[in-house]
Amino acid sequence: MVDKITFDEPDFQDRIDALVNSRRDVDVDVDEVVRGILEDVRARGDAAVLEYTEKFDRLTLPNATAVRIGGDEINAARAACSNETIAALEHAASRIDAYHKKQMPAGFDYTDHDGVRLGSRWTAISAVGLYVPGGTAAYPSSVLMNAVPARVAGVERLVMVVPTPDGVLNPLVLSAASIAGVDEIYRIGGAQAIAALAYGTETISPVDKIVGPGNAYVAAAKRRVFGVVGIDMIAGPSEILVVADAKNVPSWIAADLLSQAEHDTDAQSILICDDDAFGDAVMTSIEEQLSILPRAKIARQSWERHGAVIVVETFEDATPIIDRLAPEHLELAVSEPDALSKKVYNAGAIFLGRYTPEAIGDYIAGPSHVLPTSRSAKFSSGLGVLDFLKRTSIIECDAASAAKITDSAEILADEEGLGAHARSLSIRRSEA
Repeated sequence: MVDKITFDEPDFQDRIDALVNSRRDVDVDVDEVVRGILEDVRARGDAAVLEYTEKFDRLTLPNATAVRIGGDEINAARAACSNETIAALEHAASRIDAYHKKQMPAGFDYTDHDGVRLGSRWTAISAVGLYVPGGTAAYPSSVLMNAVPARVAGVERLVMVVPTPDGVLNPLVLSAASIAGVDEIYRIGGAQAIAALAYGTETISPVDKIVGPGNAYVAAAKRRVFGVVGIDMIAGPSEILVVADAKNVPSWIAADLLSQAEHDTDAQSILICDDDAFGDAVMTSIEEQLSILPRAKIARQSWERHGAVIVVETFEDATPIIDRLAPEHLELAVSEPDALSKKVYNAGAIFLGRYTPEAIGDYIAGPSHVLPTSRSAKFSSGLGVLDFLKRTSIIECDAASAAKITDSAEILADEEGLGAHARSLSIRRSEA
């Protein structure tokens, strides 16, 4: 049953608290299984990867060489797609590329008032692994949203892994990889693929960072290899929060809410409105649209278990609720969306106005659709160019500038009881 929470109810705040604190991630005891797989792949390399691929993906490969998807397969996959679909992928890729080029940071280099040269330099991570879900959850858009920012950042080696259950691979995934310039692709998935990327095998050289979504086993594996490699984030179920006034068409808002509900039974769709009758109209439209959606069973379970309609007195009352929910996707379908957006601090991506549905961001707008979930927008950001770059500080002193600052540094080193630090400062002065 969908929660409808109205501002005039005596338990309004308690129900909001319960909604904010509800858990949607599935508690699956997979960590021990994942630990064993990681250790096995680290010890036995290709042999372990082949065994787990046969066990979990029902795919028997003759040898480790067959793990890699060759250029002929990639070209054949692209040829199997319609020209219209390839054009759509290329259109999306060009927009993602253009947006992320705007994110590229500039370094700096200056000499301060003491004569010390200081600077900051950005360099790309050398090798990045991209995990792409396979089977029914094959999303070519996710390939673009992960790979294109990496390429813009200047990553030289981008390695894609994608499981192929029963040997089946969505040709659009390979086409998207080709468009994004990814040509090192392996037909493996699960924790064993994460292990291969992190530790390397005889066939697969290790990477420095792993990005991309996956199931509970992939998420657990990413947690465990963090520190050996970097990771982007641990992605939870998708979520959308729509703030809408009564001037909207109810069916539009209903469609937006269902666009995330159809992802996963643990996804969450929430509407905040200032008109009780409008909230009821949206709920009615959701029921009507559920009768025609191909993924209606998933969407209905998500909506009924985790959905909510919150009726507030004014949209001023909505902003603290928005910030507590810290949604992955926030639609502001109101008369003055920009003004309202400036009062919001916690959201992965904000979609302004009545003609900007979240689905535009999923495919074509430009920013990566890899966004923080599970309230983590309170402290993290969506995937972008900076996730594929490292910042290095630059410091240079000559004798004159060093003389101006080392006295204070030496005092601090002595106070911390670090004699060698102090001596490394004083020795240059005493023996110059």
